[in-house]
Order: sequence, then structure tokens, then C-alpha cells
Amino acid sequence: MALKELEKGVKKKQSPFGAVIVCKGKVVSSAHNTVVGDKDPSAHAELNAIQAAGKKLKKVHFKGCTIYSTCEPCPMCFSAIHWAGIERIVYGASIADAEACGFRELSISNKRMRSLGGAKLEIKGGVLRDECIKAMKKWKKRKDKRVY
Repeated sequence: MALKELEKGVKKKQSPFGAVIVCKGKVVSSAHNTVVGDKDPSAHAELNAIQAAGKKLKKVHFKGCTIYSTCEPCPMCFSAIHWAGIERIVYGASIADAEACGFRELSISNKRMRSLGGAKLEIKGGVLRDECIKAMKKWKKRKDKRVY
């Protein structure tokens, strides 16, 4: 589903990132990156999914939830995931993969941030990594892409 969100965003000339939040086995929200369209550097897929989940669930703490992302969350998104109380991150491509596509990532892994900040969440990376990288590389070849 996160890959489908990525594709939706790319069709709208957005960056190639998608995220889905699942709570207790049910999809609560799904979103793609809208940084370029919204002219908002914080409009990452993960933050958009968190905002949508908050509105749907009418709360700000998502105990028992997992966020699935096509790419390892950046430090901003990781912090929001932590503050939202999401218990598990599952992602495809790594921060290094995003850098290889031209994104100005801060090369601090989620595992390192978890360690430094004492976060208790579970992290699983590399899920459908090849598919996520393929989508990012396809986007990278577009003449109309906008890297921020």
C-alpha cells in the first residue's frame, strides 16, 4: 500500500515516498509526500499519514500501531513517529538509498536515533527494498522531477 501511495504522489509530480499506518490490523491512514505541491518542507509521507491518522482516530497517541514507509524515515519523521507513540517502523529503502537518488538526507539511521534518544520502538528495514529503490530510480529519471 505504501508503494501505491508513492505512485499516486509521483503521478502528481511529488517526490517518491509513501506511508501507511496500521493499528490493530486495520489500515488507519495512507499518504504520500506532498512537499513540492504544498510548498511545505515538512509534508513528508510519514507526517501526512500521522496527521490523517490523528484526524481519523481523534487522538495523538497511536499505541499498538505500525507505520510502513517506502523509505527509512528521516530524523524529523522519526521524531514525529516517536511522539505519536507508534510502536513499530517497517521501511523499504534506506536513507543511503534516498541519498543516491539525490535527496539531501541527514545520514542518521533510525536505529542510531532510537539508541541516542532511548526510544522503545521496533524497527525493521529492507522490506520490499528492491521495489522501493526501483520506484525511486524510475522517479530519478523523470525530466520533471523536483529534488528538495
